[in-house]
Amino acid sequence: NINKQNWIQNAINTLSHRGPDFIGEWWSKDHKVGFAHSRLSIIDLSSSANQPMHLINRGLSIIFNGEIYNYKDLRRKLEKLGHKFETKSDTEVILISYVEWGFDCINKLNGMFAFSIYDSRQQKLFIARDRAGQKPIFYHYDKETIYFSSELKALFENNNLKKKIDFESLD
Repeated sequence: NINKQNWIQNAINTLSHRGPDFIGEWWSKDHKVGFAHSRLSIIDLSSSANQPMHLINRGLSIIFNGEIYNYKDLRRKLEKLGHKFETKSDTEVILISYVEWGFDCINKLNGMFAFSIYDSRQQKLFIARDRAGQKPIFYHYDKETIYFSSELKALFENNNLKKKIDFESLD
């Protein structure tokens, strides 16, 4: 029986080829939510853009895979609305967009993306991907817990998950 913390460490190790620049792991205070990310630095090469990324004063955390093509335009709009940025990353633009527009932030994003934001104040998990599915999200939900990853093999690190096709969903 694998616990969640062991699973997330094993899962992120299977994804280390995706991002050799930094591997980060984070857990909520109550240890009910855990994020791990394997980073390939492209836009903002600084360590301040590592993930999981947090807005501590808002109780928000994010992991993100992809690229937001219009992040510079969105950043300018958000700055005009009074928001301040700590990085040059598109990841932070998504997080601040969520602060400004909530779930509707995905309608502002132009790009290929998959991300998850945990709002610890509201105890809500927001998972989204681009409309075309260029950046996939594989998940398993068992009415108590959701496990998700950008690659299926990371989910398979959890031996408690049944490896069967849901033909209804496939259809």
